[in-house]
Amino acid sequence: MKNILAFLLIVVSIFACNPESHTKETKEVKDAEEDKKVGVLLVNHGSHSATWRQALLDLDSSVRETILADERIADVKTAFMEYTEPSIATRMKEFDKAGYTDVIVVPVFLTVSSHSFDDIPTIIGLKEDPVSAEHLKLEKIEVYKTQATCHVTPLLDFTDILQKNILKRVKSISRDSANEGLVLIAYGDQGYDKEWSDLMDTVGDYVARNTGIESHSYGWCGHIAHYDPRKTTEAIQKVLESREQAIVVPVLVAHDETFQIKIIGDGIKAIPGHEQKVIYKPDAILPDTNVSQWIIDIVKITMDSL
Repeated sequence: MKNILAFLLIVVSIFACNPESHTKETKEVKDAEEDKKVGVLLVNHGSHSATWRQALLDLDSSVRETILADERIADVKTAFMEYTEPSIATRMKEFDKAGYTDVIVVPVFLTVSSHSFDDIPTIIGLKEDPVSAEHLKLEKIEVYKTQATCHVTPLLDFTDILQKNILKRVKSISRDSANEGLVLIAYGDQGYDKEWSDLMDTVGDYVARNTGIESHSYGWCGHIAHYDPRKTTEAIQKVLESREQAIVVPVLVAHDETFQIKIIGDGIKAIPGHEQKVIYKPDAILPDTNVSQWIIDIVKITMDSL
């Protein structure tokens, strides 16, 4: 009995001391958090198209209020990787000038590419890649090693958002699923052809399971295809071999007249009888509330892990 009492006294004394220890640790954590100044940078590819750029600025607006409701985050900015300002380097200089300690970088990209894997990390100084650095120099994209600690989030393909987005768009224009085939036209990336092809197959299979549109193909409209409309034509012809009509969907983040109208549009026009055989709406992934929510969620998860 005496031994039990002695043991209980020891336990009580330990717990009596813990509140002070816990308070001290909590204060240290709180002080460390207060020393941080965290910003969020939404990074996209960039485009000459004002329509394309506005869609990304609208995306920024759709998440800004919710993200900034977290008092730990001081600001949200958007940067265009190329073609226009504000560039990534410009935004990072702004963060440094304002004394930010951490920047959560959210690449608004579909899947892995040379841009997400090589270029962006090189631009912000997280990676030293001579090939990427030379490419960026030729493209006149400024490299700037930020003083803040950067935390790059995963890409969209870590979720099923793209599958749901394409499914919704297909259903909105489908007329007779049993006699239709699906054609997905994406930008593509030569260095990551397998990853892009796998993503297109995943999306196509998802649509098939949920619509009955079993035949699907894909093609590229970016630099991997040399911006050639014939690649779109070939992808359409593939599904028309077994189906009466082809539904063509641009797997592009935003609307760019060069891609949706010129490249994909010209590829469709090369199909004899395309007015009857091809169903096409020159839309894009954005706007999509699921994409906005994904950004909000991934920023919170990253913030909680800092």
